[in-house]
Amino acid sequence: MIAIGSDHAGYELKEKLKNHFKSNLSLKDFGTDSYNSCDYPLIAEKVSKAVSARECEKGILICGTGIGISIAANKINDIRAALCYNTELAEMARRHNNANILCLGARVTSFETSINIIKTFLNTNFESGRHEIRINQIKKLEK
Repeated sequence: MIAIGSDHAGYELKEKLKNHFKSNLSLKDFGTDSYNSCDYPLIAEKVSKAVSARECEKGILICGTGIGISIAANKINDIRAALCYNTELAEMARRHNNANILCLGARVTSFETSINIIKTFLNTNFESGRHEIRINQIKKLEK
């Protein structure tokens, strides 16, 4: 199960992505459900807590630029949210940082590019090894 959420700026992209992936991804939508203004930290918290509690394997968060929602998501323990504008960043976020939440900017990333970023993020494995040491150092910063 993949958690997904957006604020009002990311709502349209979120809905298009849900429709596109409905036949091959199990998505749990944490809102928002309209174009009405809402607060992205609350959506980020819901998705991040579901991933942190392992209710969902990974998460996807979307706001206008992806910046605010990624900052909010990274406040939750065990979350490594990565803002990715292309597939190269998505690959490295998974391979080296074991990112568990992908953040996208609806105003700066096209639907087609978003599809490719998501596919890359979800299909790339963490390399572990020397990178595991750094992930453990991040975990110590959270306490």
